[in-house]
Order: sequence, then C-alpha cells, then structure tokens
Amino acid sequence: MRFVGLIIIFLSFPFFVYFLKSNPQKRVWAYFAIGFMPFVMGWLNLDAAIINYASWPGHTKGLIITILDSLALAIIVTSIAPLKKLPLLGVFLAYLVAAFLSVAFSNQPVTSSFYAFQLARGILLFVAVACIMRDPRAIHWLAYGLAAGAIFQGVVTIEQRLTGAVQAAGTMGHQNLLGFMLHFVTLPLMALLLAGKMHKINMLGVLFALIAVALGASRGTVAFAAVGLFILFALSIARQVTGHKLKMLGLAVLAFAVVAPLALSTLERRFGGSPVETGLDSERQAFERAASNMWSDNPMGVGANQYVLVANTQGYSQRAGVIWNFGSRSAHVHNLYLLAAAETGWIGLFALSSLFGWVIIRGVAFAFGNRRDPRAEIVLGATVAVLAAGLHSLYEWIFVTYQVQYVFAISLGIIAGIIRQSNTEKRQRRQMAARRAFQAQRDAENDTLNKMPLSSQ
Repeated sequence: MRFVGLIIIFLSFPFFVYFLKSNPQKRVWAYFAIGFMPFVMGWLNLDAAIINYASWPGHTKGLIITILDSLALAIIVTSIAPLKKLPLLGVFLAYLVAAFLSVAFSNQPVTSSFYAFQLARGILLFVAVACIMRDPRAIHWLAYGLAAGAIFQGVVTIEQRLTGAVQAAGTMGHQNLLGFMLHFVTLPLMALLLAGKMHKINMLGVLFALIAVALGASRGTVAFAAVGLFILFALSIARQVTGHKLKMLGLAVLAFAVVAPLALSTLERRFGGSPVETGLDSERQAFERAASNMWSDNPMGVGANQYVLVANTQGYSQRAGVIWNFGSRSAHVHNLYLLAAAETGWIGLFALSSLFGWVIIRGVAFAFGNRRDPRAEIVLGATVAVLAAGLHSLYEWIFVTYQVQYVFAISLGIIAGIIRQSNTEKRQRRQMAARRAFQAQRDAENDTLNKMPLSSQ
C-alpha cells in the first residue's frame, strides 16, 4: 500500500503542473489547498514514506513525502524566478544546513537525515507560498484554506468533547500539536480582519480555532494564544488607529468572554480542581536536566532526531530523574531550544534562534515601514504568529513535527512573498519615475532647440 501512495504522489506532480499552466483562473483552488491540507493530511492519508521507520522513538519517522510537497514543487516550477531576491531564504537554509551537519555527529546518521529531509520539504513549501504572493488573489484563498482547516478541526473537537473527551485533539492525534498549529491560523486570519477583509469564513476560522484551543485544555496553548492576540492588537493599533480596529478589538473581547469560560471549565476537568499540575511540571524539569546534560557533554549535538534514543541508552533520563514508564521515557524535552541544542548543538541552536529572530525583525520592520499598505497588516499577523510560536516553544517541542513546519512555512512564505512583491513594486515605480524624468528632460531639451532661431542652431 505504501508504494501505491508513493506512485499517486509522484504522478500528481505532472497533473498539478498541467492544472496550474492550463487553468490560471482556477489556480485559486491550489492556494486554498495549501492552507487546508496541513489540517487534514494525516486524516486523509495524503502522505507516503520512501523509507519507513514507524517504530523509531524520535520525532521524525522516515523519509516521508506528501501530496502537498508535490503541489508546492509544481507551483515552483511553473513560477518565474522563484528564488530571486527572496527574503528569509538564507536564514531558513542555515537551519537546514545545521540539521545536515548534525548527521555527521550522529550514531544513527540515517535517522538523523530524516529530519533534514523534512526541513527541506518545509523550505519547498515556503518558496511556493512566496511565489503565489505575486497573485493578488493568493492571500485571500490561502486564508480561506487555513480557515476551513480550523473550522474542520473545531467541529471535530466539539464532537469529541460531547462524547466525553477531556482534552480534544481533533484529528491531529494530540491537543498540543493542534493548538500549536492554530497559532498560524488565528493570528494571520485576525490580521486580515483588522485589515478590513471581513469575510465570514475568516471570522468563523478565528472562532473555531479559539474553540479548538479551549477544548484542547493545554495551559501553554491557551496562554500563548491569548498573548499572541494581545500583541497583535497592540502592534496593529500602534501602526495605525482606525475605528474598524477598535470595533474588532471589542468583538475580540466579546469572543474571549464566550470562549474563556469554556477554556476554564475544560482545564478544571483536566486537573480535577487542582490549580497546578505539579507532577508534570516536575517531570518537565527532569527532561530539561537530561537535555542540558546531553548538550554539555556533546556541544555539537548528538544528531537530529536522536534525543529519546540517547537519553535512554546513555543514561541521561535516569540520572536526571525522569520517571520510568513508557510515556515519560519516550517523550522529548518540552523546550524546543534545549531539544535543538541537545540534538544539533550550538550551531543548530544559533540557526534556529536566528530563524525565529530574523523573521520577527523583518516582519515588524516591514509592517511599521509600510503603514499605508494593507498587506503590511497581514505580514504583521504572520509575524506575530511566529513570535507566539517562538515563545510557546520555550515550553513545547512540537515545532519539529512536519505538520507544524508546514504551517510555519506558510507564514514565512506570506511574509517573504509580500515583502518581495512590495520591493519589486517600489523598484518598478522608481524605474518608471526615472524614465519619466529622463523623457521630460529630453522633451525640454527638444523644446529649447525648437524655439532657438535657425541662425543660432
């Protein structure tokens, strides 16, 4: 069956190329699919493994490809100069290089290469999204896809809650994964609403995303969703105060008034009335001790995708006091930066931190440097999503999964693509102004010559 899936994915590539070339008006459905597919990929079995290590204890289980990879590649090959003057590409590639370098320090280089291959797929989607930002329709249809994905997951979480689930995970398998992914839906969609794009599907996308976050009963997800929305509203109003934004702020407060009791009741059911889940918090500290010791002993890292194996076989989990049961010993340290340091060393930690940091700097700089461009509002939303994910990653490792890296790549593609398109438009305006000035000068010189007496000429 795996080979059937591979064949379907490989054959989908020429189909996508033909579709994109022959149906320019229908390309919007490709944009929609990019936003929607990360939320239904596993549920619809739209992936296949070239190499399958399903029992591997690490976070990446093989050389996996999906139909979204095929679509992204088709978009790239049908685009003009997809890599030309593309912002953020260098810093994303630097993280990929760090992952590849870690393979050299791994006792299991094949499994470490799985993560590097996964990152390469993320970069592929990033480039594709940046390419489609040249089409004015793209951001709207991409947003519709993200909203549809959030609505679908929100409906599933409601059904799960009604059937007795304490922590609803949608179809993603874990509530933390779904909640983390929804940062990259809630904040960009809210930015579109702040920009005046009041489409009902976007409003429903935000609402159902918040419901899914509330029903997931993850303290971190709930907290950082709220922090992200607060930062977005603060920065958006600091950019430009409008009556519409103040109205949206009021609607957001109303939405929180509706969703907050749901979140609180779900958290109360999860913790059984206890305000702090001290057992899990102390276990997180044990994971952090194990990762810190691993990093201290291996400054260049133990290899991407190796933390769980090394933590158990080399005694780091035991010495750090991690509980001896399957759930604990098969878990990763709940801190992305410590996980990156343990697996990819100083180089990987620096590359990952630079990736988050540079994206945030470029996005905020563009948003405040282009206050009259409505696209800057969308860039701000995607940037705050990256910021919220970066802060959340201090308490979560889930960024290393391919589902999260897909939605992360979409946000980066939105930021980079809009910045590139804006720079192209500014360059074209300067060139046009220079040509007009040159032509005006030539015309003035010709008028002067025409007015001169023949004897003077």
